[in-house]
Amino acid sequence: MLEPVSRSDTPPPTDMPKIALAQSTVAQVVAEICVRHGVRQIYGLPGGGSSLDVMQAFAALGVRFVLAHTEAAAGMMAAADAEAHGGLAVVVTTQGPGTASVANAIAHASLDRVPVLVITDGWTRQQLTHDSHQVFDQRAMLAPVVKAHTRLDGEQVAVELERLIAIAGTEPCGPVYLELTGENARRTIAEQHNDASPAVAADAPSASQSEAVATAIALIEKARRPVIVAGLEARSSDVASRIDALAMHWQCPVLTTYKAKGVTADESDHALGLFTGGALERSSVESADLIVLCGLDPVELIGRPWPYTAPVIDLSPVEHVPHYVEPAARLRLPLARSLDALSSVAPSRGWSNEEFVRLKTGMHEALAYAGSETGLTPVAVVQIAARAAQHLDARVTVDAGAHMFSAMAFWPAKRPRDVLISNGLASMAFALPAGIAMGVSDRTRQVIAFTGDGGLLMCIGELATAVREGVKLCIVVFNDSTLSLIQIKQQSRGLERDGIEWPRIDFPAIARGFGMSAFSVVTTQAYENALEEAFATNGPCLIDVHVDPSGYLAQSKALRG
Repeated sequence: MLEPVSRSDTPPPTDMPKIALAQSTVAQVVAEICVRHGVRQIYGLPGGGSSLDVMQAFAALGVRFVLAHTEAAAGMMAAADAEAHGGLAVVVTTQGPGTASVANAIAHASLDRVPVLVITDGWTRQQLTHDSHQVFDQRAMLAPVVKAHTRLDGEQVAVELERLIAIAGTEPCGPVYLELTGENARRTIAEQHNDASPAVAADAPSASQSEAVATAIALIEKARRPVIVAGLEARSSDVASRIDALAMHWQCPVLTTYKAKGVTADESDHALGLFTGGALERSSVESADLIVLCGLDPVELIGRPWPYTAPVIDLSPVEHVPHYVEPAARLRLPLARSLDALSSVAPSRGWSNEEFVRLKTGMHEALAYAGSETGLTPVAVVQIAARAAQHLDARVTVDAGAHMFSAMAFWPAKRPRDVLISNGLASMAFALPAGIAMGVSDRTRQVIAFTGDGGLLMCIGELATAVREGVKLCIVVFNDSTLSLIQIKQQSRGLERDGIEWPRIDFPAIARGFGMSAFSVVTTQAYENALEEAFATNGPCLIDVHVDPSGYLAQSKALRG
């Protein structure tokens, strides 16, 4: 039976369309429905139970199984795949240690609102009467980070699975959990299969929403200097295009969260930069007399008190609790409809083009990196890569760590979902597996994974996955032999530098051991040469860059305060 276990209050659809009865195993039904929802590859590390049946069922439909070397990495791959194409992805693991290992990636998917179907093996009730080896309550462990759970042990398997997937894709999106025993996976059933997800008619705005729209319009009419802040819920192409049109209509600036980077192209005249809840954007937002939050989820911000006094219009399909601000108007409609409702009105123009340039330049200059040691600065690492890849339509993944300040601020994103980062959880060991998944999901485009040495060490076995999959992935390692983000925190508290360093790792030697081309660089020229060779390579390549970490503290203060 389907059991909601966390934060979704939206009931799943019940009026599923049907087709004729057919004989299938449960595993086959799972694969057929996932393929109808756009799944083209699945990720995981199999065990000996239901995972083998699930893999076989998907393979019969032409869906490849991408073998990872840890379940955590497989989960990150699935989450990145789902983000990259804006739909469902699947990760498959064994029971016990496999379920425990994948939990970090599922927490990431939960806090970054990613629809991932987690399929693990389980135990039958008969097994639990005598078996305790590897046994724990898997459902209870994953309950805080999944929206719903099922075992598919009834007869309406297709109906129940469709409902589970619908919950995963209902805002706020998130992972759902299928605990499937081997016995159940092989069970043959005769049932009515769902042919497709039902079309959902758009509800007419309620009286309260009509009032909220009127309040928002009145606020806009009074404003002279509105600013738009786009968040992760705004990443669909139809919403992004409406934000661009509205910014042009209002002649106002746009800031984006990390997750919404590219919703407004960084090269756009209206794009000012990043909004993190920190100090960097404060001068721009304090200049506004109206703040329009478009799809911003509070999980995206760094946890500082809201410092602004201007009224706020909050456009989001769902209510987020807790939130940093009490808005003057809340529009709880699909974002495209909210933006359409506000497009008929325009404020008096109070922003000038000169201000746009001054504020945008000021934000970039605030993050300028004053290095004092040998090696390339992190800003230079990103900017040089961007220049080298400017004609490649490259996609980027970014690991957690101090290097992410430069990667997120200085990589020029053109479209939503072209830059992926673990933001809500801010997990390390994300960039490499995410980069592999982006390469697998679209083999025509170059992918660049910006990772710290600490994050790479956590998932270094996935270099073998990158080689085996032959993805066009350039792994750029910011190598300073330190947990630099933790060092920043030590420095800011006046603590001794302790417990955060290791000897310099020869990552190129390791990468070559996996069969990958690799380079170690210290100078700008060597780095440019390595990038040229990497981008000319059909498979993966690693570039180990010796970076200067001396400017991280000042950069962090400029960004976060």
